[in-house]
Amino acid sequence: MTKFLAFTAAALLATSAAAFADGHGHGHHGDPKKGEKEFNRCKACHMIVDDEGNAIVKGGKTGPNLYGVVGRPVASVEGFKYGDGILAVGETGMVWEPELLVEYAMDPTKFIDTHGGSGRSKMTFKIKDASNIVAFLASVAPAPEAATEEAADEAPAEDAATE
Repeated sequence: MTKFLAFTAAALLATSAAAFADGHGHGHHGDPKKGEKEFNRCKACHMIVDDEGNAIVKGGKTGPNLYGVVGRPVASVEGFKYGDGILAVGETGMVWEPELLVEYAMDPTKFIDTHGGSGRSKMTFKIKDASNIVAFLASVAPAPEAATEEAADEAPAEDAATE
């Protein structure tokens, strides 16, 4: 049953990330092409480097790597030194959904204060509307098919008895 739930969660996440990247998700919609240009503001502090070490966008190391951030648990990049406020938010089990990333970028300290943490964010930059940037981040994330195929491999073969 647990493996089935993991499969279902992975499929739902893949569908929602793909829908957001296409501009058909709920809440804030964004344009990944515009977001790629707008990400220039972010790369002073953030990079996007895939799991194999390939740089999608070279950038700074002041902020965490944003590869795969959509759908990732808050404050979960291994080895990154997060502030106490965002760590407290991460301890709630919150996952970075597109709408939450947009909200965070608009006012990081307010986000922390209203989602289980307290105190200033280390991110001092505010973005009026980050929906394009979040759509870009979703578009350069790991392929959703890989996540669902991996979960499907772990799911029980309920139909195997009927073959």
